[in-house]
Amino acid sequence: MSVIYDRVALIGLGLVASSMYWAIKRAGLANEVVGFARSEETRATAREIGLCDRVVDSAAEAVQGADLVVLCVPIGAMGAVAKDIAPHLKPGATVSDVGSVKQSVIDAVGPHIPDGVHFVPTHPMAGTEQSGPRSGFAELFDNRWCLIVPHGADEAATARLEEFWHGLGSNTERMEVSHHDLLCAVVSHIPHLIAYTMVGVADDFRRVSDKEVVKFSAGGFRDFTRIAASDPTMWRDVFMTNKEATLEVLGRFTEELFALQRAIRTGDGDHLHAYFTRTRAIRRGIVEAGQDTDAPDFGRSGARK
Repeated sequence: MSVIYDRVALIGLGLVASSMYWAIKRAGLANEVVGFARSEETRATAREIGLCDRVVDSAAEAVQGADLVVLCVPIGAMGAVAKDIAPHLKPGATVSDVGSVKQSVIDAVGPHIPDGVHFVPTHPMAGTEQSGPRSGFAELFDNRWCLIVPHGADEAATARLEEFWHGLGSNTERMEVSHHDLLCAVVSHIPHLIAYTMVGVADDFRRVSDKEVVKFSAGGFRDFTRIAASDPTMWRDVFMTNKEATLEVLGRFTEELFALQRAIRTGDGDHLHAYFTRTRAIRRGIVEAGQDTDAPDFGRSGARK
């Protein structure tokens, strides 16, 4: 793969940004990657493990001369970051993001993007429950989907960014804003909400002590609730900014749950069997599509180079 951007700036140095850096270096997609994180501790860790070619002490400095700027901060912080970096953006540069909600990001970031700079929102559908600069690894995006939401962006800039994500290992698909936010509520946001809720139920279920919940957690509970270890700031922002789609899907989920509750109460085994048969077939389709495998464990120390 050849160089696509001379200089890339990563704002925020958590799981996604650190994985982007290792994947950029693996494929040789940029000559230089400059990183910035708000936390001094995070910047120190990034320097210690060799994350980014340069780690600087301000977002403004990070974006100077960058051909691609990627906002890898929580959704609620994106507007303020965009306002901060706007005067320092290079004419012709592309600004993107990796947030899992797109309408709110567009509303927060878009007004700050100056004329002559392209804004192309994206959302890599990849992650683990880990966070922080040490959590990244180059293989995170391999054979995963990155959803691109051009929202009227320049075609050449969009195509270039799409090529960049292919270089990181991703499949890509372009998508409209509203469809993206509804889709992600179904396949990502509500599953996380349910996982957090199930952990809360276990904690509140006083007939079983906290210690026993941990001691006797079988594979089902452990695997199902793994994502409840994800970054709480990120998920707070997701639910605060994707309310409409989340509530719509949550309402549908509640209807399905009530139907199953009724079948269990009335002893309707036929309904349960039919429902489980249909949903098992859907799950098998996910397996066949190659989207069920967990991210590999190697590289999570951030030492991948």
